[in-house]
Amino acid sequence: MAAAAYRSGEKLVNEWDGMTHDYTRKGGVVHTEIMLPAHAPPAFADRSTLWNSVEQIEKSSTAQLAREIEVALPVELSRTEQLALVRSFVKDNFVDAGMCADFAIHDKGTGNPHAHINLSELPYGREGACARARGRYENVFLTEDEVAELQADFPTVWQEYIERLSEYMASTGKIYKSHAATIRRWAKEDRRKGKGGISDYSCKEGESL
Repeated sequence: MAAAAYRSGEKLVNEWDGMTHDYTRKGGVVHTEIMLPAHAPPAFADRSTLWNSVEQIEKSSTAQLAREIEVALPVELSRTEQLALVRSFVKDNFVDAGMCADFAIHDKGTGNPHAHINLSELPYGREGACARARGRYENVFLTEDEVAELQADFPTVWQEYIERLSEYMASTGKIYKSHAATIRRWAKEDRRKGKGGISDYSCKEGESL
């Protein structure tokens, strides 16, 4: 929350601990923007709502849901061109992968324009319901409703699929837009193939799923 307030030059209140982070007097912030994947709750377009949601989930889990990167911007470009460049970079590399992105362009006129991009892999399910981190590596995000549906449809193996997906994502870095849909697809493929256990979804070097 403090980082989001500082980068954006805004005043934000952390609803978890009640602390107010006021950076409205910070200079050099020339543009701020939040970009969301298509299936993210519209309420996350509000900076306070987005980062308070992240704070709430991170405090109840060991999962790290937020990270920040900084990119330098060519001084030869106009402000409009710099903004278009940042938007394209954020969309192609993060938003299209299901991440929420909160970026700010800073320029104090000293020849060092740059952008700070705060990223969140904030988990959410259908209709924006918050999900909880599951699996050994706490990287499989499922809502209570999604877990209940998996338990009903795959009563003997649902937990095994969660662990399998957790290990696979942790070892490969692969990102899925919907963990529930991925588990359901894997399970249905195994049923169709007549397999009683869980398939090996790992791939050899040079191969992809």
